[in-house]
Amino acid sequence: MNQEEKKIYVKWGLTLTGVVVLGILFFFFIYHFDKLTDFFGMILGILRAFVFGAAIAYIVLPLCKKLESLTGKLLGEKHKGAASAIAIILSLVIVVLIVLAVIFLIVPQLITSIMQIIEALPGQVQALEARITSMLEGMPELLEKWEEISAELTDFVNSFFGGGENSGTLRRLIDFLNGAAVHVLAILGLIKDLLLGLIVAVYLLSRRSQLGAQAVLVLWSIFKPAQAKWIQDETRYADKMFNGFFMGKLADSAIVGAICFVGCVAMGCESPLLIAVIVGVTNIIPFFGPFIGAVPSALLLLLENPMRCLIFILFVIVLQQVDGNIIGPKILGNTTGLSALWVMFAIFLFGGLWGIIGMIVGVPLMAVIYDIIRQLTYRGLHQKGMEEMIANYQDTFHSP
Repeated sequence: MNQEEKKIYVKWGLTLTGVVVLGILFFFFIYHFDKLTDFFGMILGILRAFVFGAAIAYIVLPLCKKLESLTGKLLGEKHKGAASAIAIILSLVIVVLIVLAVIFLIVPQLITSIMQIIEALPGQVQALEARITSMLEGMPELLEKWEEISAELTDFVNSFFGGGENSGTLRRLIDFLNGAAVHVLAILGLIKDLLLGLIVAVYLLSRRSQLGAQAVLVLWSIFKPAQAKWIQDETRYADKMFNGFFMGKLADSAIVGAICFVGCVAMGCESPLLIAVIVGVTNIIPFFGPFIGAVPSALLLLLENPMRCLIFILFVIVLQQVDGNIIGPKILGNTTGLSALWVMFAIFLFGGLWGIIGMIVGVPLMAVIYDIIRQLTYRGLHQKGMEEMIANYQDTFHSP
């Protein structure tokens, strides 16, 4: 056996060993998925303050960079450290003030609206039942069916809202919320982690250049230069994708919520702020968000006034078209570069895995995965000398 044959056998042996090891690891991951999830959940719980700090730093970073540039021009190059410190403090103060303004200005009104709905909903349900019953008086068969449905609906409302002081699921929920002092330790723990997160965010923002340089050193020490550069470029692309998508979506949703509030006030809705917040928050979810928010809002208006509910549905459809064709493209552009098919795929996949959070982060995450697969595909075709296939594809599907 010559040297070349030995090398071939060694390569085959290493490949086979690698496949076996990866197979074992895959089946271990599948069969112990719950334990691994619990383990990572425990680690995240321990490092919750660092997770909060990293999230705060990432959200504040764009504002911090702009303020740092402004303070740097005002103070000059000699006071670069002071300019950076002032920018970090100002950016965190601005974000904290915005959050506090939302909590103290909007949340109490939302709670008031919800309590008013809770008090008025049983009566509204009864009024709607009477209205439908009077409409079906000339149709005995439909009236009989409706009376059966109406009886079940009445039983459900009575059991959910309760008539006695301590009866009903929602009544027990209200009693639980009224006795929230029992959970004061958990609330204090969350506040402690948020305060520690702010401290961690200050550290991350002030040392971001050094931490980035350390990450680059580690990356280039482990991988080959071409691989390290590719990972570095893809990380920058992922940061651009997530940051641009989230900042743009937040601005877009705020505008949609404000327009919805004005529209609900014009229509004379009883809880315009609550409806606007529901529509605005759910608008963060791509594609399906406006319709998800419209369903509970329309149900509330249906009990209040069926005609107003119909007008609201038409209003939301028009608003969604305006947002999808005018507001969204102006703010976001084609940030992700994904087609509607892959947007829906990402929402279904990551929404099924991680719920609402998955529906929000799924689109930019899918854009990053799509870009990685595209680059690997093009690289493989280039290595095989099949550039003509790439050119044909680009001419057919991406020509201007």
